[in-house]
Amino acid sequence: MLETSARLLRLLSLLQQHRDWPGPQLADRLGVTVRTVRRDVDRLRELGYPVHATIGNVGGYRLEAGAAMPPLLLDDEEAVAVVVGLRTAANGTVAGIEETSVRALAKLERILPSRLRYRVSALDAATVAQHRPGAVVPAETLTTIAAACRDHQRLRMDYRDHDGTDTVRTVEPHRLVHAERRWYLVAYDLDRAGWRTFRVDRLRPRTPAGPRFTPREPPSGDIGGYASWAVGVDRYRYQARFTMHAAAAQVAERVPSDAGTVEAVDEHTCTLRAGSNSLDGLALYVTLLGFDFTVHEPAELVEHFGTLHARIGNAIGKRDENGPPAG
Repeated sequence: MLETSARLLRLLSLLQQHRDWPGPQLADRLGVTVRTVRRDVDRLRELGYPVHATIGNVGGYRLEAGAAMPPLLLDDEEAVAVVVGLRTAANGTVAGIEETSVRALAKLERILPSRLRYRVSALDAATVAQHRPGAVVPAETLTTIAAACRDHQRLRMDYRDHDGTDTVRTVEPHRLVHAERRWYLVAYDLDRAGWRTFRVDRLRPRTPAGPRFTPREPPSGDIGGYASWAVGVDRYRYQARFTMHAAAAQVAERVPSDAGTVEAVDEHTCTLRAGSNSLDGLALYVTLLGFDFTVHEPAELVEHFGTLHARIGNAIGKRDENGPPAG
């Protein structure tokens, strides 16, 4: 009986790798006959594991999703990752899962082998959590948005802007990002024809989700960095947009993700967006990047560049009038 139970656990571990297993290959891995594999699969089904079987030359077995949650087998690294994740969730910013996370954590830690319990406790002892208040969002809101991102479905939502204005938005959701103890949605805003970053605690999805859409090219290859920048730039008085007359890859090498975003226009030009509380700071920053550029917005910055151009032109003109410095 012990040998059979151990073999069932081994079979379950193989099936949980999310791939199709031909019967002969499973039999070879377990050191049994194909007939024994069939019997063991039947036993797993009796325990609640939905193992799907196909017949024929390419037939095999696959563990499918079922109506109930059967026990899982985790390797050492997976078990440690789950414990760390549950501890984070218990003190996180998702409403309604704190108590559930604590219960699941208690169950898992009770059965952890001593070697894994030592690793987890060492990590916990060496880690200092930075407890800062963060906006809490309902778990169902996150799962609704995540499903729309996964299925490429438009999302209609009620949204409260930072100034308290209530609006209804229709977006093509791309990714959820957790930054600075808040959840953000990076999405293409159809009403404003551009990429936007929305605070999830300020939105309420309208269900059901809208029609499917073809995903657009994302605003950045680093969505986490893009969201962090978008969140930070809202604090600045001025948000600037430039056309850089250089390839996006060249400009991106000199612009950290938290300092600005770079979007390719074509092989030779790209768009740079950056923010600052100082017009002089913006002018100096983009100039020192070392590329030719055109400034588009804000209007105050365009006007300021005109003033700087005239000032520098006057400085050069005065130098020419006075002649070269004495040797």
